[in-house]
Amino acid sequence: MTVEPAQSTDPAFLPKAEFAFPGPLRDRLVAAILDGSKTATTALLAQYEHEGEPLPSVGRRSVVVDSDDRPMAVIEVTEVRVVSLDEVDLTYALDEGEDYTTVKDWRAEQEQFWHSDEMRQALGDPRFTVHDPTPAVLQRFRVTTRLHASA
Repeated sequence: MTVEPAQSTDPAFLPKAEFAFPGPLRDRLVAAILDGSKTATTALLAQYEHEGEPLPSVGRRSVVVDSDDRPMAVIEVTEVRVVSLDEVDLTYALDEGEDYTTVKDWRAEQEQFWHSDEMRQALGDPRFTVHDPTPAVLQRFRVTTRLHASA
């Protein structure tokens, strides 16, 4: 019997979950996932549309990789919502595990990332900006398997 990659529990057959771009931010996020403080992540709907990727679905598993592309953990999506940026609440911002204390702080950090040269290049739009009504994909997840103790 052949197991489809999306149904597999073997990390070798699961899609990658890449948080931010390779570098210090990614490694901080991976460490937060491994220590349990990060249980949510946000992407823009525009990212999925630009890449032609389907939105994540509940139950989908993926392998979190660090900046060196090493598999660190398997995560499973537990919730997916598409909301406008101005609908993100404090509970969700806290679950991002990046020491935010207000939604305003969360939003400022997210905008700094989304307005970065790397993100604008990835989206193919050098003037890309977000606004209150910009659709965001909010995901909650849980770690099902730790593959390494730390990032």
